[in-house]
Amino acid sequence: MSTQDKRPPVVDRATWQAARDELLVKEKAHTRAGDALAAERRRLPMVEFDGTIEVVGPDGPTPFIELFQGREELMVYKHMWWDGAPHQGQCEGCTLAAWHLRQTEPYLNARGVSLAFVTTGVWDEVAPFTEFMGYTEPWYSVRDLDEPIGGEMGHHTSYLREGERTFLTYSTTGRGSEVASGTFAVLDMTPYGRGETWQDKPEGWPEGEGPCWYWRVDSEGKPTWGGTGRPAPQWTRPGATPETELGRKGDHH
Repeated sequence: MSTQDKRPPVVDRATWQAARDELLVKEKAHTRAGDALAAERRRLPMVEFDGTIEVVGPDGPTPFIELFQGREELMVYKHMWWDGAPHQGQCEGCTLAAWHLRQTEPYLNARGVSLAFVTTGVWDEVAPFTEFMGYTEPWYSVRDLDEPIGGEMGHHTSYLREGERTFLTYSTTGRGSEVASGTFAVLDMTPYGRGETWQDKPEGWPEGEGPCWYWRVDSEGKPTWGGTGRPAPQWTRPGATPETELGRKGDHH
């Protein structure tokens, strides 16, 4: 198979522009459909819960309502945790989500929305991890707490406060979380997309690899889910060293 079979056809600029304009019509329809979904999302009912329930952070037990930092709205990412695992063994998907969200806090705050991260890890393990990652956003342990504060991790969850009353308004996970991680949208604009096997692509194009294959890389930048891999952003951190195993022990909380 020639290299030419694995790339878009080459045309003149006018032909490209006509095809681009045709796609633009569909892209605009997609955007408007997303706006309509967001409007429905804003109309969801909400669930009241006890905001005095305590989570654990750098200052010890803390009432959940304090995560609002005095603002009306709160967005929380629920980060999965592997008990006893070293930094390189922690969840690669949640690292991807958290790494993207850390850039949004100033804009969320400017709009009156607070940002926080919660995880089921015990605080004594969570604290050194957040220090290693360079996270400056608020993090808390929700060990043994039920929904809507604790519960299943890997979710983006939003809350509303009305005085001393607190409400769950929305939660999403899986591919519903992609909107908060800009890397996906950027890759979707490239010729080969995410390079994953499930994608629809022209016949003869690269087959791609399994989902998430590029979330972990070794010290040379080569994707790997073996013991030498770390969640990709960790290699930007001072003190990140090559390792030989993920060190995951016990249950995945």
